[in-house]
Amino acid sequence: MNRKAIFYALISAALFGLSTPAAKRLLGLVDPIILAGLLYCGAGIGVSILRRLIPAIQSSASREVSLRRKDFPWLAGAIAAGGIAGPILLMAGLARTDATSASLFLTLESAATALMAWFVFHENFDRRIAIGMACLIAGSALLAWSGTPTMAGIVGPLLIVGACVMWGLDNNLTRKVSLSDPLQIVELKGLVAGPINLALGIWAGGSLPGISSSLIGIGVGFVGYGLSLVLFVTALRHLGTARTSAYFATAPFLGAIAAIITLSEPVTAQLLAAGAIMGIGVWLHLTERHEHEHIHEPMAHSHPHVHDRHHQHEHSGSEPPGESHTHFHEHEQIKHTHPHVPDMHHVHRH
Repeated sequence: MNRKAIFYALISAALFGLSTPAAKRLLGLVDPIILAGLLYCGAGIGVSILRRLIPAIQSSASREVSLRRKDFPWLAGAIAAGGIAGPILLMAGLARTDATSASLFLTLESAATALMAWFVFHENFDRRIAIGMACLIAGSALLAWSGTPTMAGIVGPLLIVGACVMWGLDNNLTRKVSLSDPLQIVELKGLVAGPINLALGIWAGGSLPGISSSLIGIGVGFVGYGLSLVLFVTALRHLGTARTSAYFATAPFLGAIAAIITLSEPVTAQLLAAGAIMGIGVWLHLTERHEHEHIHEPMAHSHPHVHDRHHQHEHSGSEPPGESHTHFHEHEQIKHTHPHVPDMHHVHRH
């Protein structure tokens, strides 16, 4: 198990969880769709600046690989699903659903992501991983529960479920391009989805907020969406979609902890119970040991790597020295046994 990737996934969840209280405060001042646009614009603008600063401090030998032409259909699908359709469905659903029900339905995003990864994109899982995911979703649902939800109509909840499905599709499509530069992926997501959401919000009757609210929204978007997504995409390439989404499901709990520390909110039995259930789910994932004989089919690609058991290729004189380094390389067919997760080098069928 790649511990660094798990750390990235959990920090991604923490940043998103920290952004939630700030976004909720802005909702009273800013139209919801306009706010979604500001958050995505903040992610795109902030990460765009960061992407241009990093080369000055990073070795050229280990730089990330830019998106290729064949990656753009996957990324376009991810942006359309998660950056445009998801927020629109959510806002339409929130207008027809009480807050308690909406919070509970939003916990389905991780489930939608995992189910698609397992049954549509054929990512491997076993009983332990499935139980761990169930614990994380149950803990998130318990944390969102604030009484008996009412179901005044079916349209609102269905729209929110649709938003969760769109975000699940976004996560799975983004996995397809996760060997490319995460900063470039998030930059494009933000710079495309942000203006489109702003335009839709204005078309629907919303108005742009004042300078201070706009700057706060952009700042929250950079940290809670931009940096969080960069870490999420990095974790995707090492852990697979379902496992990364499972760790990200801790975001509501981490956000609640942040609210206790920063806003002096009370520690409740509900929070402790949710934390315990989520802790079991994280433990089940952390202690996973998936090992069997498997075959790596030949492949060729470019990404930052070291010369581990999967990278034993020869170098020409023009390729960068040292490790980690980035260059185009080929993988020959390998048959071996070792513990692994469904990262980008372990996409075999089971």
